[in-house]
Amino acid sequence: MFTDSISAFALAAALALLITYVLMRRRPSKSRARGATRNDALDTVADWPPEAARVMTTTERKAYEITRRALPQQMVLSQVPLSRFLRVPTRHSYSQWVSRVGCLNADLVVCDQGSRVLAVIDIRPTQQSSRARHRHERMSRVLRAAHVNVLTWSEGSLPSVSEVRTQMAPLLQDNAQGGMNLSGSRPMPLIPVAEMEEILARGDALAQDIAMEPVSSTLFDDLDAMPATGTGGHR
Repeated sequence: MFTDSISAFALAAALALLITYVLMRRRPSKSRARGATRNDALDTVADWPPEAARVMTTTERKAYEITRRALPQQMVLSQVPLSRFLRVPTRHSYSQWVSRVGCLNADLVVCDQGSRVLAVIDIRPTQQSSRARHRHERMSRVLRAAHVNVLTWSEGSLPSVSEVRTQMAPLLQDNAQGGMNLSGSRPMPLIPVAEMEEILARGDALAQDIAMEPVSSTLFDDLDAMPATGTGGHR
């Protein structure tokens, strides 16, 4: 009987320790609670004063105009978050997926007239850090896993209008409708637009104002590199 009492006591103690452990795991730490309270107290506008910036850099606008002239019958969008046109299962944390790649933007997105994504154009800088390279590669891997075609361009050597047509022709053949003929001998018709330099000049009146430049595409790389402050901020 004495042995049975000891066994029962040991079992009860182990059960109490298990319950305590589970409760401690579910309870937010004091530091995290203080950080959350401090963040909740911040004002969205007063503590993060917003300033307007351009949507695209000069290089991105050149690439946009080249693509638009090469594919006049397609819809070309710029700086579209991956979370806007990719869906993922929710069996794992959706917020973690967004923080990994969902918050990243596709530089250019080529769509059909129904806004279905046909290809993503990833414009990479001539020189990029290992973090930036990893970010681009992760984004490309996610897009290809979703069966989205990815074209990689370099800032220093953007393709010509005819080269863009050649790159996109295999991707558009199955989606071509009406008078578009990418595989025949007749060239794709171009809509009458002003010369690219003229178009870009209209938006470059404030080109020297660096305050209007877009948010850097390496912003999240820089944030990842920042050391933790211990205030409960997000990584």
